[in-house]
Amino acid sequence: MRTFAFKQVDVFTATPFLGNPVAVVIGADALQPSAMQRIAAWTNLSETTFLLKPTQMGADYRLRIFTPRQELPFAGHPTVGSAHAALESGFVTADNGKLKQECDAGVLDLSVEVAGGVCRIFVRAPQPKMREVAAPLFDGARALRVDVGPVWIVVDLGDAQAVDALAPDLAAIEKMSNALQATGVTVFGRTGDVKLPVHVRSFAPAHGVPEDPVCGSGNVSVAAFLRETGLLRDFGPAYTARQGMQVGRDGRVQVRVSPDAIEIGGEAVTCVDGKLRVD
Repeated sequence: MRTFAFKQVDVFTATPFLGNPVAVVIGADALQPSAMQRIAAWTNLSETTFLLKPTQMGADYRLRIFTPRQELPFAGHPTVGSAHAALESGFVTADNGKLKQECDAGVLDLSVEVAGGVCRIFVRAPQPKMREVAAPLFDGARALRVDVGPVWIVVDLGDAQAVDALAPDLAAIEKMSNALQATGVTVFGRTGDVKLPVHVRSFAPAHGVPEDPVCGSGNVSVAAFLRETGLLRDFGPAYTARQGMQVGRDGRVQVRVSPDAIEIGGEAVTCVDGKLRVD
């Protein structure tokens, strides 16, 4: 029986039991990928991560990310939550507020920003690859297939009321996702609130995640959609999105967009701090 440090972190919130939870196994180099996948299926969260020693030059640590069904090359809320766990546990130390995370999408830059006693962690996402697709489940609404490691079919539903009211056909979304080789579908709409102008929901039943409470890569993909289509002018280069209200999680994702980079970030709070025993 081996024992590993374990944390469960709520991401994109400072309030326990809101945001999106990620399970983090710390110092997991002794675990085989099959054991990692089994643990991720057991936690049954949208993602479970494993902090490892880096293998690439310049990286501070390596992160492996698993849904209940398979490994991902990158994901936003696991990146932010795992960095929080790595710093809190002493697994790594930030260098002048900077971290470098190795994952299957490459070595990513993170920043740890403290202002007014509030700590937020941001990650610079992989460059998105995009193309137009048809999304017949959404009555002809404009859709882009956005690949940031996870692949999202991003659909503009117009306003937040349409996003709120959406009752997704998960079997149909899974079928469409598989047909388009996508992780799932992320929809968004405008709220009319200048403080929280974008409302987002993400569905990934093909990965065992019916609705992801607050999805970092989904929000990266929405930002890429806005930049690609010229709609970013309606929101500006920095905005805060809301997500998770329909599943009782109500998170906040801060988004920063430039012509050559998209960053997402926010707060995080540890809710479980203990040990994981693996046979």
